[in-house]
Amino acid sequence: MKRTAYYNAVPQVQDQWPIRKALTLSDVDITHPFLTLSRQQVETHIVVYMTPQQQEDLRAEGQVGLNAQDDDTGDMYVMKLKWRGSYYNLIGKWGKVVRGKGLDVGQEIKLRWFNGCLQFSVPQQQVVPTPIARMVAAPLVQDHWPMTKVLTSSDVDPNHPFLPLPRKSVEEHILVHWLPQDRERLRKEEQVSINARDYDTGDTHGMKLKWRGNYYNLIGKWGNIIRHKGLGVGQEIRLRWTNNCLYFSVPEERYVATSSGHDNWPVKKALTLSDVDTNHPFLTLPGKAVEDHILFYWTSQAREQLRNEHQVGINARDDDTGDVYVMKLKWRGSYYNLIGKWGKIIREKRLHVGREIRVRWDNGCLVFSVPQ
Repeated sequence: MKRTAYYNAVPQVQDQWPIRKALTLSDVDITHPFLTLSRQQVETHIVVYMTPQQQEDLRAEGQVGLNAQDDDTGDMYVMKLKWRGSYYNLIGKWGKVVRGKGLDVGQEIKLRWFNGCLQFSVPQQQVVPTPIARMVAAPLVQDHWPMTKVLTSSDVDPNHPFLPLPRKSVEEHILVHWLPQDRERLRKEEQVSINARDYDTGDTHGMKLKWRGNYYNLIGKWGNIIRHKGLGVGQEIRLRWTNNCLYFSVPEERYVATSSGHDNWPVKKALTLSDVDTNHPFLTLPGKAVEDHILFYWTSQAREQLRNEHQVGINARDDDTGDVYVMKLKWRGSYYNLIGKWGKIIREKRLHVGREIRVRWDNGCLVFSVPQ
């Protein structure tokens, strides 16, 4: 896939907004003002259009100054884009923007890079209402579960027991029901005690919700829950907040089989700026995708080694050429890095931003392909 062909699909015209997100609680917190944006979207739709000098400053310093324009009012702000690993923060005058526009949870913000400037818009008609009345109206019935996730190997590890939950889901479906003082306590202390009730058994557990930046961890009695319910990779957990309690359910019939027969390439991603940086060569892969489609096939000993040492040597085969490389898969918490010979692969295959890489685990080997 040629780079020009890939980006022509996203023309820079005035009504094109390639990045959209519903504002979360942390996005509109004026005591710690920053807007969080996903790394892949930022690198695909913003960084790629920056000048080479701006891109170099971002790599070297971890942040870069830029002009940000409010497309609704025409106001211009001097701000900074800060790289935070798996995401980016827009900082500087963001608190002023929150106050000036009266931003609130659920409103949609749209962003694009246009004429050397980051433009954003929060049109009034795009407000996604999140009234308490609507949320409270959700009855305690078996089929109403606004949060679901497929359990990964790290989720069911009784030696390091915690359940990570996406920040957006937690803030939209849990924290929205909390009193302002409880949300403030979570921000200041970074964790709050809660009651968690097993919907399947009726058992109640005293647990804690811990803020970890771009996600939240459910900790406390999670290890006991793993053992008592016999939780395993691939099972689906469902969650909701009602009556001042976090309810969860793992019904037996919701087991999700992770068979490789349905898709020869279960892991796919568009390469980002950090993926093709030969000065710091590593390929970042989402934690869930790796655990569902790669670690799922490993022996328990190999998974345990990865947990203890945070990296494991593996063979990686280029499906396009047949070349085999000795590499390492490194656990970084919410994501994994493929390191070792990745810089050599970048140069030999002439990889660049926007190319699609496909990955699978086959016969004890990580197989990848970047089709032309």
